[in-house]
Amino acid sequence: MFRRKLMIIKVANPIYDSVFKYLMEDERIAKTILSALLKKEVVSVKIRRNEYSNGTRNNISMFRIDFGAQIRQDDGSVRLILIELQKTWLETETLRFRQYLGAQYANPENMVHDEMRPPYGLPMVAVYILGHKVGNIDVPVLYVNHKTYDYDGNEVTEGLPDPFVDSLIHSSIIVQIPLLHGQINNRLDKVLSVFDQNNKEKDNQHVMELNEDLYTGDADMEYILHRLLMASTDAQLRQDMNVEDEYFKAIEDRDTAIMSRDKTIKEQDGKIKEQDGKIKEQDGKIKEQNAQLTQKNAQLTQKDAQLSKLKQKLREQGLSDEDIEKLMSK
Repeated sequence: MFRRKLMIIKVANPIYDSVFKYLMEDERIAKTILSALLKKEVVSVKIRRNEYSNGTRNNISMFRIDFGAQIRQDDGSVRLILIELQKTWLETETLRFRQYLGAQYANPENMVHDEMRPPYGLPMVAVYILGHKVGNIDVPVLYVNHKTYDYDGNEVTEGLPDPFVDSLIHSSIIVQIPLLHGQINNRLDKVLSVFDQNNKEKDNQHVMELNEDLYTGDADMEYILHRLLMASTDAQLRQDMNVEDEYFKAIEDRDTAIMSRDKTIKEQDGKIKEQDGKIKEQDGKIKEQNAQLTQKNAQLTQKDAQLSKLKQKLREQGLSDEDIEKLMSK
């Protein structure tokens, strides 16, 4: 039986910040990825001013892009929302995410001005693309959406969505890249499959080996593959990936050194605790010996008192001290 050979295409790995930026700065690709994540049609999308914020090379923690997106609602209307997309390789502290979101809430540029009512904030969706797992959550994509309830716990839907409410809360989408396992069951699975690190080339993590047949006939996915293919031939992007590798290697070396130091400290603490235990044990024995000596001293004192009384009685009977000593020495 004849089997057609798989059409494997080698493209740049979008887990790298430089390649991810190269993807997301293309409006068509940004619309494709965000539409799949939001499960709604993104009519248009624009990158906002503080794009590509990732600090200095000495302090990379997250890669961030802010989007203003026109989203088509279920009733056909179009709504403007703010999308905060943050990608990280490392297990970044939650505080850093919160600080960045807080800055977006406070940014006057994220407010909508309407003559009929006071200014209100744009509805916001936070998207986290993580290169690590979150606790024991075993699903690759997690949707965290808010609902509104009255005092008795009944869900409130009348009058919602409302700009005031939407200004103060946001929904989140969390993608755990390590849990992508190659199975394509829906549109989002297909879009995220280009991030699946199981497809890395064995000897070069800069390169992904993707089955081109899985995307044949899907114009948007073919477009993504074409852009990733162009990224793989871009000398500057390849250099940027090398720089990222060097940075994260330095991070790993630092963490290894810290773990080694912590292990040494823990071992030393264990030895100190063991020595403390021995010292306490010796202190206990000394205290026990002191108690025994105290008891013996008390017994001797009691005997001395008894001898003194006996000598006194013998004197009262007319015996001399010399006779008493002779008597007691027998």
